[in-house]
Amino acid sequence: MSSDDLMTGASVELEKLLDSRWSCRAYESRQVPRVDIERLFALAQRSASWCNTQPWQAIVTSGAATDRFRDALAEHARRHTAPEFDFEAPVQYRGVYRDRRRASGWQLYEAVGVRRGDREASARQAFENFRLFGAPHVAIITTDAEQGVYGAVDTGLYIGTLLLAAHSMGIATIAQAALAGQSPFIREYFDIPAGRKIVVGISFGYPDLEHPANGYRTARAPLSEVVTWRD
Repeated sequence: MSSDDLMTGASVELEKLLDSRWSCRAYESRQVPRVDIERLFALAQRSASWCNTQPWQAIVTSGAATDRFRDALAEHARRHTAPEFDFEAPVQYRGVYRDRRRASGWQLYEAVGVRRGDREASARQAFENFRLFGAPHVAIITTDAEQGVYGAVDTGLYIGTLLLAAHSMGIATIAQAALAGQSPFIREYFDIPAGRKIVVGISFGYPDLEHPANGYRTARAPLSEVVTWRD
């Protein structure tokens, strides 16, 4: 097999991963073996970063540690509804960003039977974030504060690599900004140093494929909306 054939094969496999990856919102209770979790994070460690600084770090829970965190997080979120991020959150969504966000939200609500205008039901679904969607594991991803915005960008690349690596291993994931919105609580709970900023939480495990929340897939914008050509 030629090097061109190998590269073509790798491209096809990557396309399959990208096309089939999705955000999981319901999990089986069974644990992912520790050896598989270690392999997952070892794969993600190959992610690119500015000058190879690798500014990311992860706190990973399993078993009873996940359950304790889930219970504490949910209790805190019930009493503290205003999000507090380490990074500035989007001020608002306008235009195409608003449209894409709404389309994604309504796909979820329709899948789980939430009717338009039913704020109580939509709030219950949103609160599932703080139950980690029933996942047996969660990873809290942080970046070095001194590395600034580019450290956060590097950590975002790491998160993307982690999500794809997990999918390649049959492990389902969801990256949750909702957890980053509880940054003060999470910082205190895990004793995270002030010099690190919380970027996101990632719940992961084996997917409950029978759950309706896992029965839809979001679309992606065509190149014409995101690429400008100059020849």
